[in-house]
This record gives sequence, structure tokens and C-alpha cells, in this order.
Amino acid sequence: MSLDRPQAPDPYERMPKLPAFTLTSADITPGEPLDKDFSVDGEGVSPQLSWSGFPAETKSFVVSCYDPDAPTPDGYWHWTLVDVPATVTSLERGADIPDGAFVVAGSGGTKGFEGAGPPEGDVPHRYFFAVHAVGEESLGVDDSVTPTVVAFNLAFKGIGRAVLMGTYQR
Repeated sequence: MSLDRPQAPDPYERMPKLPAFTLTSADITPGEPLDKDFSVDGEGVSPQLSWSGFPAETKSFVVSCYDPDAPTPDGYWHWTLVDVPATVTSLERGADIPDGAFVVAGSGGTKGFEGAGPPEGDVPHRYFFAVHAVGEESLGVDDSVTPTVVAFNLAFKGIGRAVLMGTYQR
């Protein structure tokens, strides 16, 4: 069986344009391979993330990790953390859920960070870590929705976006 297929587009190029802000990580070098610790082959923990320069009217954030290269029609959601208070501007490695925030189940059914785990022998997958600034304290969804529903709501309620991409191959 071959997994040959065209590379999926950058998912955020297809979304409404938003003002950019800065997303950095002590654990991710932009465009470079993720450490094994952030995969199913290692600890499977979330990387450290910090963000700044977001719009002043930000009242909450959504933090996510998405793999557009999964061999599915719609990619693979690894993490979607919703209603992060605007006072939180960083998450430590293996972060706990901040007070007031919640996680929706990802593509694998996990309500938490699911480490990178592309099929063995497949091309390097890209993992897009994104932080969306929201102009409301709540995105207006609950933990029963899918990450796609969260992304749909961000198309209307997002006021800024920061993205950091790393890769992983097995």
C-alpha cells in the first residue's frame, strides 16, 4: 500500500486573514523536526508555548495543534484548548488546563494533547501549533463539539492568529 499523495495546503492560508502576533517555543524550532518527547514514540506531552503582541481587545485564546498531512480527507486534530483566559500568555511543557479553559476531543478521541504519530514510513508531517485571539471571554461552544466546530467559530470570532510549525516523521 502506498501513501503517496499531494501535500495538503497550509490550513491557515484557507482561513479568513487575521492580524498576526508572535508565537514562540522553547521546544519547537520553526519548520524543524519535533523532539520525540512530543510524539507517540516518546512522552507524548505538549511543547512549551508563549505568545505576545496579540490585539489589545483580546479576551480569551484558543490553542490548537493540527496535522494537515494525515492520510484522511480532513487532516488530524491533536489538541484544541478553548477559552484560555487572556491573562494566560504561555503554557509550560506538558501543560495543565488553565482555570476557565477546556479541551475538546481531538481526531483520535483524546481530550488532551495527543503526540505526533504519523504512519511509519510516511512523509514528514507538519504540525501547526496555533494560538487564536478571541474578542470574547468565551468562544460560545462547550467540550462536546469537535475541533472543526471550534475552527468554524474562530472564522467569525477570531481577532488575531499566531502559528508555529514543526515536523515529525517515523
